[in-house]
Amino acid sequence: MAKRASKKVPKAVKGTVSAERLRKALSKRTKAELVELLVDLVGDDRQETRGLAAWLGLEAPPEELVAATRQAIADATDFDEREINYNFDYDFEAYGEVKRNLGRLIKLGHLRPAMDLSLELMEQGSYQVEMSDEGLMAEDIEECLRVVIKALEKCDLPASQVIAWCGDMLESDRVEFICDCELTALRERWEAWRSR
Repeated sequence: MAKRASKKVPKAVKGTVSAERLRKALSKRTKAELVELLVDLVGDDRQETRGLAAWLGLEAPPEELVAATRQAIADATDFDEREINYNFDYDFEAYGEVKRNLGRLIKLGHLRPAMDLSLELMEQGSYQVEMSDEGLMAEDIEECLRVVIKALEKCDLPASQVIAWCGDMLESDRVEFICDCELTALRERWEAWRSR
């Protein structure tokens, strides 16, 4: 049986709308219509919403930041348990939101919630690392946690709270290497300061 030669479709006919035509059509719409279109396009897609919020530089109140960070931690550390011991895909953009939100909480003076969220991240993130083949997300987790560790180096919390947090973090690390040097050094620094 002879093979049929496939017809080459010219680029302009492949069903894509040219950027220029799209720009012209959108420029004829009202601002309200464009806002509605953008909100509809993003819809309930948390990844798209995160990207748009980051691009717009949206600032949320602390309560919303805590909830959004908790959701981003869940998204970032989620994996299909059928892929245990593989280098499975993970949502690195969600880790970026966790890092940004922890920084925002600290900047707004809400270090305690950032510490609590970091503990959640350590518990869930170290489990994700443990279940993967090579733990490629460990670096993303550490970048998030370093934001809080850095803030705790110069905070005005009681030494006992910082020392206890460091202990809880180290104990929650299922793989026993995520920011272990930084957490140990921070705990020792505060213990030395307290014993003065």
